[in-house]
Amino acid sequence: MVGATKRAFFRLGYGFARSRNGPVNMHAAACIPAVTGAWLHEGGGAFHNNSDIYHWNKSMIEGLDLRDASVRMLDQSRIGAILCGDRAALAEGPPVSAMLIQNTNPMSVCPDQETVKRGFARDDLFVCVHEQFMTETARMADVVLPATMFVEHDDVYQAGGSQYILLGPKLIDPPGECRSNHEVIGGLAKRLGVAHPGFDMTARELIDWTLRNSGWGTLAELEAKRWIDCQPDFETAHYVKGFAYPDGKFRFKPDWPKVPFRMPHHAGPISAMPKLPDHWTIIEEQDEAHPFRLATSPSRGFLNSTFNETPSSREREGGRPEVMIHPDDAQTIGIEDGAEVLLGNARGQIRIHARLFYGVRRGVLIAESIWPNDAYIDGRGINTLTGADAIAPYGGAAFHDNKVWIRPFKD
Repeated sequence: MVGATKRAFFRLGYGFARSRNGPVNMHAAACIPAVTGAWLHEGGGAFHNNSDIYHWNKSMIEGLDLRDASVRMLDQSRIGAILCGDRAALAEGPPVSAMLIQNTNPMSVCPDQETVKRGFARDDLFVCVHEQFMTETARMADVVLPATMFVEHDDVYQAGGSQYILLGPKLIDPPGECRSNHEVIGGLAKRLGVAHPGFDMTARELIDWTLRNSGWGTLAELEAKRWIDCQPDFETAHYVKGFAYPDGKFRFKPDWPKVPFRMPHHAGPISAMPKLPDHWTIIEEQDEAHPFRLATSPSRGFLNSTFNETPSSREREGGRPEVMIHPDDAQTIGIEDGAEVLLGNARGQIRIHARLFYGVRRGVLIAESIWPNDAYIDGRGINTLTGADAIAPYGGAAFHDNKVWIRPFKD
C-alpha cells in the first residue's frame, strides 16, 4: 500500500519510540517516505515533531546566556537511581540533596517505581514541590507551594502537532497564596542574590521579549491577531529543495554518537546500534518466566498523571486501573473478565483487574495509564513494572518494553 500510494503519510507518534530500539525504529520509519518520494506530494511525507518551526529564543526565560555547561544535566527517567546514589546516573557527581519540583509528578510517572520510592524516602533529602494538587510527589515533600492554574497567569503556548502560537492571558486572580512558576523562580533568585534581567520582568514583559527576539513580532500584535501561524511554505516543509543538512541530502546512515540532546553519561550501547535502517534486537523479549510483553499506553482521559485526580476523568476510564488481555490468553491462564490478577517481573509486582479484549495481540498486555498509585489495590502503580535503563542514544525510558508474568490473584 505504501509503495502504490504516492501521497503515503506517516504519523510517527511518541509511543512506539518508548522501546529500547525506539530511536532506531523511528529513524527506519522516517526513511520510508524519503525512499518512495512521498515528500514531493501535498499530504505525503512523515510527521513526528515540529517544534523547530517556532524557532524560540528562550534566553531570557531560561537564562541561557548565563548557563554553566559544567553543571550536570540528569535524566528524570533515572530519578530513582539518581536519588539512590547510582554513580552513572549521577554523572559521577555528588549526591542530590535538595530538589524543587515543578510541572511533573515523578512518584507516579517515572519508571522503576520501587527504586523511586526508596530515593524519595531518604531522610537526608529535602524536597519542595510547587503544585496545584496533592499528588503522590507532593505527599513526599517537606514543603508544598501552591501553584497557579493556566487561567491565573499570563502565558504563551504551542500545541503538539499544531502550527500556531497562542496567547493564554490571565483571566482571574489566583486564590490564596498561589504563585506561578516564574514568580517562584524570581522570588528564589532575589533571596539567593542572583541577578538576571529575566527575574525582574513580569510575565507579559517576558512574553513580549521572547516574541520579539524570536522573530514573531510583539505581544500587542499577538493580542490583536490572537494567534500566529508558524507553518513554513510547502517547499520548506516538504524538503523539496533538500533536507536540513548543509548538502541537502537525507541521512540513511545516522551519526548516532553526534545526535542532539544526547545524555552523555548514560545513553546506552551506542556502538551496537545499526549503522543503517534495520531492526535492533535489544528489546525485553518474552521468556519462560515472563511470557507476556506489557505496554503502558496512554489513556484517553489522562495526560500522563494530569487529570487523573478528577472524578469525571476517572469515570471515563472505567473507575479503576485495568490490564487488557486477549481472551484466549486469559482462558489458558484461568483469568476471567474483571478478575483481580497479579502482574509482575523482576522489578516488582502489582495487583490490578483484568479486562478481556480481542483487540490486543496474543502475548501482549496493555495497561492504559497513568492512574494514581492509590487507585491500585496495593498502592503500587503500573510504573512499578517499567524499566529505567536509559535508551540509546538519547536516554529516556522504555515504558512500552517490559516483559512480565500474569496470574490470578489468590487470597
